[in-house]
Amino acid sequence: MDQRQLGSTGPKVSALGLGCMGMSDFYGPTDRSESIATLHAALDAGITLLDTGDFYGMGHNEMLIHEALAGSNRNNVQISVKFGALRDPNRGFLGYDSRPAAVKNFVTYSLQRLGVDHIDIYRPARLDPNVPIEDTIGTMADMIKAGWIRHIGLSEVGSDTIRRAHQVHPIADLQIEYSLVSRGIESDILKTCRELGIGITAYGVLARGLISGHWSKDRASAQDFRQMSPRFQGSNLDSNLVLVERLRTIADEVGASPAQVAIAWVAAQGSDIVPLVGARRRERLNEALGAPEVKLTDAHLAALASAFPPGVASGGRYPDEHLKHMDSEKPAQAS
Repeated sequence: MDQRQLGSTGPKVSALGLGCMGMSDFYGPTDRSESIATLHAALDAGITLLDTGDFYGMGHNEMLIHEALAGSNRNNVQISVKFGALRDPNRGFLGYDSRPAAVKNFVTYSLQRLGVDHIDIYRPARLDPNVPIEDTIGTMADMIKAGWIRHIGLSEVGSDTIRRAHQVHPIADLQIEYSLVSRGIESDILKTCRELGIGITAYGVLARGLISGHWSKDRASAQDFRQMSPRFQGSNLDSNLVLVERLRTIADEVGASPAQVAIAWVAAQGSDIVPLVGARRRERLNEALGAPEVKLTDAHLAALASAFPPGVASGGRYPDEHLKHMDSEKPAQAS
């Protein structure tokens, strides 16, 4: 598989990364043996970037990756870990903690669960409103010197925070949602990252399965995050599934599946962008692995731009209560 450089200071990683969250949390029942098999298949296909969070399944996801990597060459894999989200025994969320002492505590447990001596890219999951980003990044810079982490990333933060963080220590990449139906970063955040030489690892490239071509109105289970996602509810879902049919028409012309075209579109937005695919099963992984072979012509890209202008999706990408706490959703301050 081709590789891409994550920003001007980050590592070279596979042109597709594997988002492992769904193997442990948020999308209903999981299958441990199939998850392990999917991770092995990804490694065999040349995927080197594995993305996780220490709060995915309350550590379960990191231990799953540990098991899957047993016997593999650690140097052939880049592990990206998000930290800071606090949870309770009922799987609820209690906020975020990015205080320096907490960051050191989190990384200690992640190293143990992953069974590694360093984490390749370490990032706060969200901005902690109670802790200056300079304090968090400064602590992480010390952790690089100690050898515990190799690179610093960010997640779902806006341009002002990106600039402040980057002044403390070079940022390798920003992890943020980006897809045909989630194009908010194009207005400001993407420009800031490119100005500073920061790469993008794009999650949600299939909008949590919404634009995969496989979603139907009765798919979500009671434990599925999508039950509370505005884009999967009521008339919003009806409108969004119409968009999927637009994508399917274009995909038929391209000679690929809707999912492959959606992933290829994200990758086509720049060589500094690495799409993360959240495949939980080998079947879906194999489909995603065909995306790098999809060649989108200028005519295809124009058709997609016409069918999916910014703001086309019905409903927000998260519930309003979540969005109001997300730094990436706040307007940039005038310079």
